Amino acid sequence: MTETKKQLLKKIHDHNSVVAIVGLGYVGLPLAVAFASQGFEVVGIDVDSGRVAAINRGESHVQDVPSNVLVRFTSKDASAAEGQGRAVGSIRATTDYGVLAHCDAVIICVPTPLNKTRDPDVRYLIAAGESIAQYLHPGMLVVLESTTYPGTTQDLLLPMLLQAPAAALHESWRVGTDFFLAFSPERIDPGRTDWRVENTPKVVGGVTSACQEVAVTLYGQAIERIVPVSSPAAAEMTKLLENTFRAVNIALVNEVAIMCDKLGLDVWEVIDAAATKPYGFMKFTPGPGVGGHCIPLDPHYLSWKLKTLNYNARFVQLAGEINSEMPRYWVDRVQDALNDARKPIKGSRVLVLGVAYKKDIDDVRESPALDIIELLHEKGAEVRFHDPYVADLSLNGVILHCEPDLEASIAQADCVLVATDHSLYDWAAIAHQAKLVVDTRHVVPGFQA
Repeated sequence: MTETKKQLLKKIHDHNSVVAIVGLGYVGLPLAVAFASQGFEVVGIDVDSGRVAAINRGESHVQDVPSNVLVRFTSKDASAAEGQGRAVGSIRATTDYGVLAHCDAVIICVPTPLNKTRDPDVRYLIAAGESIAQYLHPGMLVVLESTTYPGTTQDLLLPMLLQAPAAALHESWRVGTDFFLAFSPERIDPGRTDWRVENTPKVVGGVTSACQEVAVTLYGQAIERIVPVSSPAAAEMTKLLENTFRAVNIALVNEVAIMCDKLGLDVWEVIDAAATKPYGFMKFTPGPGVGGHCIPLDPHYLSWKLKTLNYNARFVQLAGEINSEMPRYWVDRVQDALNDARKPIKGSRVLVLGVAYKKDIDDVRESPALDIIELLHEKGAEVRFHDPYVADLSLNGVILHCEPDLEASIAQADCVLVATDHSLYDWAAIAHQAKLVVDTRHVVPGFQA
């Protein structure tokens, strides 16, 4: 064991290491709290100065991290945490990468979106990697958590770190000896209270065995179960498999819903009956499409990577096509329902209930409800929305505001379209009040169009 590795492992075991987290969004901020709750000093780096200032005041922008929890670690008065018998760590945020000079580990949690051609957009990752390289020093661990294509850690991030300024100051500058690098995919599911950062198994793949040991040791201080894999690429592929599995099965059941519609069958009856089989079947349910930052995007990373190897991931591409067409299918259902009521969709008032991409959260990233609203607008409908978690929406530069009076909005609507099945809604009351309902989630009793 090298002296560099030995010293870093000791600092981690003693909780004396300083952990930096780049990107304080839905993934980074919960991770910061997880490490701080175990007594680590955590430094968060984010390009958004407003977000940084809010976090330093103890104000959280992430629903899964309540402000009254965050403030325990950002406040100088740690008595609240001490009173609960927990180790007391700290969290401070900054826009300055210079703090990395005094950090022992840095975890990258930046966005990895798709560009307009549905190809990976890794500019945020490249910017973070270049900035980290400037302050990379012996004994530092770097972990990438952002979802990306297999090979990113070793082919894109590692060369930046090997060419860091520190390399010129040492006769040999090697990964696994002088610094450590790994990939560990995030598994954040916003809104869940059963599976959180601390108890969701963590997959870790190191570039070398020494990298693996150091990364596993760090995560093991804050997370209950660590799952080592053979390489960063295996960990990267694991994440893509998880979400591609979901995307493909959602696409299958969405197409089954369309089939059942054409056959005059109740898809929900069919699914519930199939779910009674005790083996060989996993229940998925149809809906208005897929949303969030994972399922609509991650399979495209896999498809793109395979194209570079002259392979066409047909199954993945087909699933994406089916899921992306579901908003149009439901808008057609609205049009048909209004026609049956002898009303044209043009000029009709349609109330969309729920715009978050899934129930009981405030996250609208890639939400199919946004596509539904745009398509309804294109057909001339007068669209309103209500969501107990979302106050405003920006669509094509236009700001839409949540309807302040739900009951009045339902009464005024020619059609109510249920896009997100928030638990706060009284579905029986909505069924009683609404003139017409198109229910993408099968929650309104006895009133599905």
